[in-house]
Amino acid sequence: MIYFKLPFDERLLSVDQKNNKSAVNFHSYNGLSTISFNGDIFEIDPIKFKNTSITNEELTENTANYTAESKEEYCNTLQQVIAVIKENDLPKLVYSRRKIFTDFTTIDYKESFKNLCETYPNAFRYLFNDGENAWMGAFSEVLGKFNKGTHEFETMALAGTLPVAEEWSEKEIEEQKPVTNYIYNILKNYSNQIEQSETYDHISGNIKHLRTDFKTAIKPEDLDRIIKDLHPTPAVCGIPKDFCNENIRKYEKYPRELYAGYITIETEESILYFVNLRCARLYKNAVHLFVGGGITAQSNPEKEWIETELKSEAVLKNLVIY
Repeated sequence: MIYFKLPFDERLLSVDQKNNKSAVNFHSYNGLSTISFNGDIFEIDPIKFKNTSITNEELTENTANYTAESKEEYCNTLQQVIAVIKENDLPKLVYSRRKIFTDFTTIDYKESFKNLCETYPNAFRYLFNDGENAWMGAFSEVLGKFNKGTHEFETMALAGTLPVAEEWSEKEIEEQKPVTNYIYNILKNYSNQIEQSETYDHISGNIKHLRTDFKTAIKPEDLDRIIKDLHPTPAVCGIPKDFCNENIRKYEKYPRELYAGYITIETEESILYFVNLRCARLYKNAVHLFVGGGITAQSNPEKEWIETELKSEAVLKNLVIY
């Protein structure tokens, strides 16, 4: 079962799983696993969905032996990460954690998903359960958008996070610049005509990011290679990619699974790729929220902890709990 909505599109969609046509695929961060929903994409009757019951009772038990990282543990590890960043003169490294929520008896995921959709109309929003894995999320970072007819390719550089009311500081501005440069340098390997927008505010619920858009035309046969080059972006990994990935494995306490991976949606007209952030893995007896932040030499562990708490609210505040 999968339900999803595309950005700025309130149609509730699903996949009939009646054929092998590629429709929606969830790729793990490390690229080693994929959860696929094949078939034709179709629109769900709102009345039929209204009468649907989706609760945690249908999900699998959480048997993983994970405990949430405390604030003290997080801040101590972040000091080590910042030392690595300074020692190696890194522009940024992304460090993430799990927040584990167990204070519930029943969660109504149909109503929770409805809340998520209303809160984030500009995001790709989804809820799925394949019998073994259940996830829910909403995020608007586009890894890529390819028009099959015109061969136009779009992507974005998204980095820096603050509450909507706060002003940007040097830390966030400097964090976003290398992300923009990184993406531009990848695209110029495939095209000599790249349109780049000004950097502007991207609002996502209670927080905002700095965003720069890119548009170009590519050869269809280059599409898979571009996506491979772009993922993981500096917004979810860091720069340089291989060195940061090595340190993510060293310092993070848990596997990322689908978090910070990407989602592919293929329609007749286009192929869309969304970064899978602001997401949670759902269990019968727990919700695992994945949150992270771009760490720089100027990062303050206390502020980074607050930022991850804000990000966890993207899913947590929308849960309908009984």
